[in-house]
Amino acid sequence: MYRLRLLTAAAAAVLLLPILPAAAAVTGDQLVNTGSTSAPFSQNKQNEPGLAVDAAHPTVLAAGANDEIDMEACAAGAPNTCPFTQGVGVSGIYFSLDSGHTWTQPTYSGWSARDCVGPAVCAAHVGPIGTLPGYYEKGLVSNGDPELAFGPRKGADGNFSWAAGSRLYYSNIATNFGTTRSDQAFKGSGAIAVSRTDNVVAAANNDASAWMAPVIVSKQSSATFSDKEQIWADNAASSPYFGNVYICNVSFRSNGHGGAPAPVMLHRSSDGGDSWTTRQISAAVNNAQINGRQGCAVRTDSAGRVYVVWSGFTQAGVSVFYQVTSDNGGANFTRPQVVTAIGGIGQLDPVTGRSTIDGVAGSRTDVFPSIDIANGAPTGVGALNTVVLGWSDDSAGTNMERAYVSYSSDRGASYSPKQAVSTTGDRANQPAVAISPNGGTVYMTYNAWQAPWQMTTANARPMEGVVLSGPTRGTLAEVHRGVSGDARGSSANSLNAEFLGDYNYAVATDSYGAAVWNDVRNATDCPAVDAYREALANGGTPTPPVPCQFPMTAFGNTDIYGYTSAP
Repeated sequence: MYRLRLLTAAAAAVLLLPILPAAAAVTGDQLVNTGSTSAPFSQNKQNEPGLAVDAAHPTVLAAGANDEIDMEACAAGAPNTCPFTQGVGVSGIYFSLDSGHTWTQPTYSGWSARDCVGPAVCAAHVGPIGTLPGYYEKGLVSNGDPELAFGPRKGADGNFSWAAGSRLYYSNIATNFGTTRSDQAFKGSGAIAVSRTDNVVAAANNDASAWMAPVIVSKQSSATFSDKEQIWADNAASSPYFGNVYICNVSFRSNGHGGAPAPVMLHRSSDGGDSWTTRQISAAVNNAQINGRQGCAVRTDSAGRVYVVWSGFTQAGVSVFYQVTSDNGGANFTRPQVVTAIGGIGQLDPVTGRSTIDGVAGSRTDVFPSIDIANGAPTGVGALNTVVLGWSDDSAGTNMERAYVSYSSDRGASYSPKQAVSTTGDRANQPAVAISPNGGTVYMTYNAWQAPWQMTTANARPMEGVVLSGPTRGTLAEVHRGVSGDARGSSANSLNAEFLGDYNYAVATDSYGAAVWNDVRNATDCPAVDAYREALANGGTPTPPVPCQFPMTAFGNTDIYGYTSAP
């Protein structure tokens, strides 16, 4: 886990050399959030991983997650409250320079409360952080929902080129550090921001100066909460829009509260992320007639066509995936077309008022799409442009959630009937798909739940990460199953329910695939919290308990684990 801290300039040169095959494959999985500890809560809490691979240097991976490593502990002050510390960021960043076999989490400087472990009340201050740098200095807070993508840099001639190097883009939600309107950096309660680095070796070695200052991407009003974004860089040199960067997100126009209009937005940059243009690509619905939009995904093919897919509802109330495309670099888009109807997932939780996958006061869940395209990156030459779409739903029956894939061979004009791919017996949740640039191999990861939805918190809720792989349009076989854990050991900071977020992630090269997922193997169940959640589910108004911190346990210790098939 400390290997990257010892890299020299000579070691950095491997990023420019051909990749040679090794003699044997490494099996098992790896802890990605290597900087975190098992306790206390909530410093031990990570979820919602994102992942990116550099198409031009495929040994290089970058990952992100919601990471509370710098938060104050529950024991700082009142021992039964576990707040998000004001001004402390949560967008964790991790690097691997060996195809995902080992990971490092750099340490930078920013607004931190990681030394506030109690019992005395402690104030946040400038100190070490394990999250994106540069936000505090810009009057911002990195607020999670991490998404990452690698693209090319511009050369001396002003054109994008892999020969000029690679740029890592990290998008996330940003909030204002200032608490009054006069000292806020932007309008609204949440904006989409992007951080960038052209030197992942330096960034992995704790060099905050390797990162450019974060840029606000979304257009904001005082009522705007920009959420659920995904980022992609056009990484196929054959594309006329090679180097363009695209971000889709949902814009909640009542600061995330109530049924105000919530359209899908598309942001585009053609100058390496310095500046952005924004356009609305869906109807602004979320009302009594049509429910809202959520969970967008964006990709490009070898000819530069932009694909955006999201979950939504028809006027008849049918849950579907919509798709739009653009053939002019994101300047204009087609009208939304239904790709496929989808089922629901989980059941309604009386505690949170949301669907959960495992039971009352459980882990929230949604039917979000995951998409990838065999675009032939980094060159794009000979690309098949096969599109793979993945998701999970309960259309097979209650407590029978399956992971599905569907393919398009005609650049999104039509999709094949859905194919169930998850391992028999798994209740699959939050799947992510990836397809190799040459179109030969598909990878999927998901969280497998091993018990039905429960009306009680008294029983264990086993869950683990699973990785599948196989030929495109063929059978996906299980290639890895992680260590099982009890999801009751995960938690929202309010303690009223579990929390694992909304997604996992997978990437693919022509030689290997990699995946990251939410993991609870190291989390400890807390009986006092179980009883509290049970009382809430029964309609009570109990006082939150001390969440098993005296003596210290690993309650809340959720991690990001990763798998690679690279030799």
